[in-house]
Amino acid sequence: MCAELRRASRLVGANPRGPLARVSLAVGGCLRSLGASPPDRIVVALSGGADSLALAAAAIDSGTRMGIDVRTVTVDHGLRPDSGHEAHAVAELARSLGAVPQVVAVDAAAGAAGPEGNARAARMEALRREASGSPVLLGHTMDDQAETVLLRLARGSGAGSLRAMSPRRADADGTVWLRPLLGVRRADTAGACAQMGLVPRSDPTNDPDGPWRAADGSALRRAAVRHRALPALARALGADPVPGLARSAAAAADDDDALASWAQRVRASEVRGEGGARSIRVKALEGLPRAVRGRVLASFLRDAGVPGGSLAAGHVEAVDALVTAWRGQGPLNLPRVVVARSGAGERAVIEAGPLRSQ
Repeated sequence: MCAELRRASRLVGANPRGPLARVSLAVGGCLRSLGASPPDRIVVALSGGADSLALAAAAIDSGTRMGIDVRTVTVDHGLRPDSGHEAHAVAELARSLGAVPQVVAVDAAAGAAGPEGNARAARMEALRREASGSPVLLGHTMDDQAETVLLRLARGSGAGSLRAMSPRRADADGTVWLRPLLGVRRADTAGACAQMGLVPRSDPTNDPDGPWRAADGSALRRAAVRHRALPALARALGADPVPGLARSAAAAADDDDALASWAQRVRASEVRGEGGARSIRVKALEGLPRAVRGRVLASFLRDAGVPGGSLAAGHVEAVDALVTAWRGQGPLNLPRVVVARSGAGERAVIEAGPLRSQ
């Protein structure tokens, strides 16, 4: 295994230049950020495209120097006749670079989110399962970040969503997702592969005229943004919009963190109750900016028992009206929870508890 790992290091070289240097520095910095006692193993999501292939090679090189084993996971979505053969070819390439490869077949046709959403959900679940607690490295670049910002802007998202993809995210089950390349351009990953003599796999599903289509028969949204919207925006502005969109995501993340911290302080000091029953003083909410009050109420409702996946913006707005537009409204029946305002004056509270079946 050491000899194979050294092959990846030979490809990267001791002093890489240009695109390869940018990829190598980003990945090495990410792994060093794991601390003085890094994990024994990391997992790299490897599709075989330029982004993930450059990431894998740089991770194997840095892992060799830091004593970290690298495992790659290539997901076969099974949506094309030759996808299984391609996945195993990618795995063999990873093995030749020095990784321990794994191919996982998933059913991306199952689910109600459409082919793109179903494939993403199946892929992330497979990676989570195969990681078994090890950090997972994903190959999203600055260009992917810009695409995500545009998609979410079109959906009317707030700061919490416009922060787009985080360089590091830890899930409740302990899985840590790392995106070392968010400061690196897609052209750099292609250039890094070319410098190493590695040939990335081309995925036709990333083409707006590819085999996957949206429910209305049009191009998949991300593919359309990548190949049509961003180039059109660049022509209209006379400048590359990607760095600015990525900076907007970083600024939104800072704003969201500040608002979330404010909301958490209010929640910690004002929310009362245990189990499913919760209450909070109306006076504590009235003077808050709407952005903070909405965050407080959303966490208040989740703690009271509204499932996170069922909590909609309209639910939060309806509860907010009990604070800001009180006209004697009756109780609100939300998913699994009933919410009502009681008391008067300084003693007025918003109460939430389990919805009783009739």
